[in-house]
Amino acid sequence: MAETEKNMQETTMEDALKELDGIVERLEGREISLEDSFALYQKGMELLKECGSKIDTVEKKMLKLNEDGELSEF
Repeated sequence: MAETEKNMQETTMEDALKELDGIVERLEGREISLEDSFALYQKGMELLKECGSKIDTVEKKMLKLNEDGELSEF
């Protein structure tokens, strides 16, 4: 497992979104090199992909009770 994937599994969605927000703020700043911009963009895209995967996983796990009191997929 890649180090980024391992770190993301340990990161909460809230932390990932805060980190993404910080990346966006830095990218919007004028005092950042092109090289740093590319690195931040790559990190942001990795975080975004992992957040999407986490959301997909949660959606698949969501269950609802039917009228008979049994669990069925949402």
